[in-house]
Amino acid sequence: MNRSKIVAIITGAISLILAIAYLVIVQILDFRGEMLPAPTSQLELPPVAVLLITPHIHYQR
Repeated sequence: MNRSKIVAIITGAISLILAIAYLVIVQILDFRGEMLPAPTSQLELPPVAVLLITPHIHYQR
């Protein structure tokens, strides 16, 4: 067998293994159920103050 054929077979096998592993991981994550958002009722955010500082330009005559 040529070296290029061996490399192609190994690359194809690795590709198939990765594809099957990806499908298995997706199925496991999908099997866990619906994703629910985090509860926001218990979250207390402190008040935020915004300070806007603008530079003063002094013109000289």
